Amino acid sequence: MPACPFCRIARGELPGDVVWEGEEALAFLDHRPLFPGHVLLVPRAHVETLADLPPAQVGPFFLQAQRLAGAVERALAAQGTFLAINNRVSQSVPHLHVHVVPRRKGDGLKGFFWPRHPYRDDAERAAVAEALRRELAGVGD
Repeated sequence: MPACPFCRIARGELPGDVVWEGEEALAFLDHRPLFPGHVLLVPRAHVETLADLPPAQVGPFFLQAQRLAGAVERALAAQGTFLAINNRVSQSVPHLHVHVVPRRKGDGLKGFFWPRHPYRDDAERAAVAEALRRELAGVGD
């Protein structure tokens, strides 16, 4: 879909802090993070909901979500992660995306009230993106 911002990031037409790229999917920092390190995993092809994702891609897509969850924990010294998918309702961009959010006890994330915690500045955002890139490239192993 030409106007979809996630498709445009995938094609390199819009900037995005990409932390991982594969043939069928990519992951980048959410521009309105719940916490620094909040990553979105999206299929490269325009797919609106999980139900629309071709069955052959479901397993590889969620294996990457699993890998991202571990990388977020390790790279950011998080105590855990929260993964979520909205299908249509509350889906701010109508393109399938998995939120991978770093969690810490007492972080204030309760239920579905998601207070936003932006990056302090561009340097913090760039440092978080680089830490995730290193972890996903296996440098942190």
